[in-house]
Amino acid sequence: MTTTSQHRINLAVYPGTFDPITMGHLDIIERALNIFDTVIIAIAINPGKKPLFSLEERKEMVKKCFPHDYSRVEVDTVSGLLVQYAADKGANAIIRGLRAVSDFDYEFQLALMNRKLVREVDTVFLMPGFRWIYISSSIIKDAARHGGDVCELVPEHVNQSLLKKFSK
Repeated sequence: MTTTSQHRINLAVYPGTFDPITMGHLDIIERALNIFDTVIIAIAINPGKKPLFSLEERKEMVKKCFPHDYSRVEVDTVSGLLVQYAADKGANAIIRGLRAVSDFDYEFQLALMNRKLVREVDTVFLMPGFRWIYISSSIIKDAARHGGDVCELVPEHVNQSLLKKFSK
C-alpha cells in the first residue's frame, strides 16, 4: 500500500440510465456519500435503449434531488467505456447497486472485466435499504404508465414528470 503526502479525494462514479431516478437510486447515493467524499452520478448514454425521458430531462431530475448537497455530488453523462471514464475522472471506485442475488452474477463479471481493463478503479457493491429492494426504473415506469401511484417510490418532482408524460 502506498501513501502520499497529499490528501487524495475519494471519488466514486455511480452510473445508470436513471430513467427516471428512484428512491432506490437515492438510497444508494446516500450510502455512497457515507463512504466517499464525492460521487459523480454518471447518466449513461446508451444508443440501444429508448429512454422515456430525454438526457436533459434526466439530468435535471437528478440535479433537483441534491439542492443542498451539490458540493459533494456531480451530475455528468457518460458514453463508451465506463471504467475508462472513471479513470479519466480520477475516481477510485465505481458504485453498483445490488437488489437481488440475480443481479450479482452479471455485476460480478462486469467488475472483473473492469478490473482487468483498469486495475486502479475498484467496484463497490451497495445494497439499497430493504424498502427499496424491489423497485427499478422499469417497474416504476410500467406502473405509472398504467395509472399506478408511484409517489412513494420516486422524488415528488419525478412523480410529477411521470404524471405529465403519461397524461398525454
